[in-house]
Amino acid sequence: MIVRNLSLATLPLFALACAPVERATDANPAAGAPAVKVVGEAQHCITRSQIRQTTVRNDRVIDFEMVGGKVYRSTMAQSCPGLGFERSITYETSINQLCTNQIVYALQNYAGVLQRGAGCTLGEFVPVEYVKDKGR
Repeated sequence: MIVRNLSLATLPLFALACAPVERATDANPAAGAPAVKVVGEAQHCITRSQIRQTTVRNDRVIDFEMVGGKVYRSTMAQSCPGLGFERSITYETSINQLCTNQIVYALQNYAGVLQRGAGCTLGEFVPVEYVKDKGR
């Protein structure tokens, strides 16, 4: 690959592309997820109808952003294969709650067809606030 007319402004982009990616491990399951501060006691369940957005952070961490701005982080006890790659989940429940130990599935896209992937057990729902980057 030949790069011509490379300006100094584009160099940081190349550096970022080569930067190491922090992967989740047993020692640090939230690696790669935004830093948070715990702001309360862990909850066993959250109300499904109050979930505004679900953000899969990696193979073990899912953030549930609620109506009103509260965020709950669920960290699974074990890695969920494919979850961090697909970044989406599906689940079934007959009640209006999502609870600890409930099984969620990585939602996989096979040639345009959505299918369930690995089943994974949710951890407790810990209320958190995102830590603001002081450089911004």
